[in-house]
Amino acid sequence: MNNERNFFLNRVRSIKYAAKGLWILITSEYSIITQVIIALIMTIIGFIMHLSATEWMFQIMAIGLILVAESLNTAIEKLADFIHPEYHKQIGRIKDISAGAAFFAAIIAIIIGLIIYVPKFIM
Repeated sequence: MNNERNFFLNRVRSIKYAAKGLWILITSEYSIITQVIIALIMTIIGFIMHLSATEWMFQIMAIGLILVAESLNTAIEKLADFIHPEYHKQIGRIKDISAGAAFFAAIIAIIIGLIIYVPKFIM
C-alpha cells in the first residue's frame, strides 16, 4: 500500500513540475507566447469556418507539434547558454539545429493549415 501511495505522490509531483514548466513557458518565453496567440487565433478561425472533426484533429496536432517543438528548442537553448554562456561555434551549431527542428514543425503546420483552409476559400 505504501508503494502505491508513493507512486501516486510521485505522479502528482511530476504533474506539478510539468505545470510549473508550462507556466514558465507561457508567461516568459516570447516564442511560446507568440505561438499560443497564433493557436488561439487559429482556434477561433476554426470555429468560424466550422471545421470537421478530422480537420480539428489535424489542426490540434499541428498546434501541438509547434508548441512542443518550440518548447524543446527553448529548453535546448537555455541549457546551451547555461553550459557555455559565451559564444562558442559548436554551441551555436547546436542551437541552430534546435531552431531548425522548430522550423520543420512550423513548415508542417503551415502545410496542414493550407490543406485545411485553402479549399474553404476556393469553394
